[in-house]
Amino acid sequence: MVLDDWFLDNLTATNEKLNFVRKNDEGTVQYYVPPTEGKLLSDNWMDITLSGNEASEFDTEKNVELLLRAAGWVCCEDKSAFILDFFAGSATTAHSVMKLNSEDGGKRKFIMVQLPEACDEKSEAFKAGYKTIAEISKERIRRAGQKIKEENTTIAPNLDVGFRVLKVDSSNMEDIYYRPDAVDQDLLGGFSENIKTDRTPEDLLFQVLLDWGVDLTLPITKETISSHEVFFVDNNALAACFVRDGEVTDDFCKELATRQPLRVVFRDAGFKDDSVKINVEQIFKLMSPHTEVKSI
Repeated sequence: MVLDDWFLDNLTATNEKLNFVRKNDEGTVQYYVPPTEGKLLSDNWMDITLSGNEASEFDTEKNVELLLRAAGWVCCEDKSAFILDFFAGSATTAHSVMKLNSEDGGKRKFIMVQLPEACDEKSEAFKAGYKTIAEISKERIRRAGQKIKEENTTIAPNLDVGFRVLKVDSSNMEDIYYRPDAVDQDLLGGFSENIKTDRTPEDLLFQVLLDWGVDLTLPITKETISSHEVFFVDNNALAACFVRDGEVTDDFCKELATRQPLRVVFRDAGFKDDSVKINVEQIFKLMSPHTEVKSI
């Protein structure tokens, strides 16, 4: 959500009297009353009437109540909206969204983007054990969610304050493209495994979700079927089993097919042998014909 002009229009329309402050390049605090025309282009604005505390790590920390009111104005007709903050900082926006949901029963979701920027070693946050701004963001969301639920016990059971942390990384798949003169005997042994050794089943799962265009916010559960770990996304929208070393057999595939998932994905190295890899599609065609089968 981009607030700028919309924010000011509704600020005037609702007759709110908000005094803003900002720091100029010399660090001097300046008072400012937003005009009826123009834009709030700087994230350096704070609401002096609502905020009186200086952040130990952030000179421009946004105010929870101000953002809550802004989100309420923008999302007044859509209580399931997504609110995006490209510069999350201490995740005040996430705090505001959760608090707003607790007040009006909304189901808004937030997306916070924050680089793992190092904390100043002289700051209180660094001394408390937080090495990066991203670590502060995550901890702020955890504590804010817990506090909001404690303060709103009547709605707490239905208030979703959970969140997922995703990081941008290289592909889970090994590089397999080499010039002919760059291939030697030792390198050939590595071609038996197409997935990087340091990647977890959860890493593979989210790659599959992205590849298939599945919503990353859907609920995920983990079950054990025939001693194998299986992920189920949104009940039966997707089933994923990433065991390796030939543990996937015909019997396991038949048991999984009884769940009739919309999609199913396996790790290529997980099949017991080539016959199982061939049979798996036939098994699902017979027992769950609507299931789309994939291996990575």
